[in-house]
Amino acid sequence: MKNYQFDTLQIHAGQSPDSATKATGVPLYLSNAFTFEDADQAKRIFALEEGGYFYSRLSNPTVDVLQKRMAALDGGAGAVAFASGTAAIMGLIMTLCEAGDEIVAANNLYGGTIGSLSGMMTGMGYTTHFVNPRDLEKLENAINEKTKMIFVESVGNPNGDMLDFDAISKICKKHKVLFVVDNTTPTPYLFKPIEHGADIVVYSLTKYIAGHGHVMGGMIVDSGRFDFHNDRYPLMTQPDKAYHDIVYADLNEGALCTKMIAKTLRDLGSCLSPFNAYMTLIGLETLSLRMDKHVQNARAIAKFLNESQDVEWVSYAELEGHASHDLCKKYFPNGFGGLFSFGVKGGIEGGKSVINNIDLFTHVTNFADSKSLLTHPASTTHAQMSEEERLAGGVKQETIRISVGLENANDLIHDLSEAFKHI
Repeated sequence: MKNYQFDTLQIHAGQSPDSATKATGVPLYLSNAFTFEDADQAKRIFALEEGGYFYSRLSNPTVDVLQKRMAALDGGAGAVAFASGTAAIMGLIMTLCEAGDEIVAANNLYGGTIGSLSGMMTGMGYTTHFVNPRDLEKLENAINEKTKMIFVESVGNPNGDMLDFDAISKICKKHKVLFVVDNTTPTPYLFKPIEHGADIVVYSLTKYIAGHGHVMGGMIVDSGRFDFHNDRYPLMTQPDKAYHDIVYADLNEGALCTKMIAKTLRDLGSCLSPFNAYMTLIGLETLSLRMDKHVQNARAIAKFLNESQDVEWVSYAELEGHASHDLCKKYFPNGFGGLFSFGVKGGIEGGKSVINNIDLFTHVTNFADSKSLLTHPASTTHAQMSEEERLAGGVKQETIRISVGLENANDLIHDLSEAFKHI
């Protein structure tokens, strides 16, 4: 279906009418196990000589449709689903890294990701160096012989700042290091990292992909272009005795996905449930329509905030004068989504008063819902970071993160106006 447009792929990719029942909708396969045709087929599947379904921890028909659809939307060679976005990130790292390996990561990542990379991963023997991703010289200087990947977000959380993806891709290719992009915020509808040199794309399906805030999930999309035949990735080049000495790197574009399923999902058990995959597929069918509305609403609210006497600053990359404005025009011509931040006058107390007096907005730490959401990152999503680390990532004490939903923009603006009266 490579010649079809995005709106068509989000509805049809990875699926055909059910062969047994002719049902047009994706069936929900809640079975934990699947039978084999005979003993020989079972042997072939377990030896990775043949594809097939046998246990839902590793493969499931409903999950498989979602994986294929996400790969098609991103222009990837394959995809692997996980129970959450965090599980996807940790699964990727544990597929490729050993104790002593290092990661170079942007210092403006989502606070939970920074917490995992600097906490849990450190305890397991991995080291992460957090660098300003806009300082390309420092980014490149952080790479050494132990570096396995450069990890960034396509749109920084919470400030909506952006990067020069083409320039970072050149650095990664020069050093033969994986370029990994968390593309949760813009989704593949507004931005396709693989088209700008990314090797691997990460998603929290919990956010815009599902869109309704009812289920959780994560996804790794592999471009299939990275050659793992180099000394940085011994786990991909050394024979795996568990599967008759298979060398994953020799599978070329199927290398990463095969190992993530055969080893990582098998051993960690962090698989996406078929029900969550089914619910995500329902949301995914309207992704392009929803993202257009998110962008439309975000532009209206950013304009209101930028003109408000109660607002100190607005970090919205489409505004003239924003540090990422030129990058926004280059990489995100159709808008960069509904997530950005602003600061009201009155500092942290002013921000708290807004949070405490909203009515239509919902005060939660989630984002990218159909509902509009507000949160105070310094006391929630980035609370585990030091003040110095937060400021380095652009999170101030007064920062309010706004996730613009699908409601009427005028109603949302009215709600903010009423809350501002309490500052």
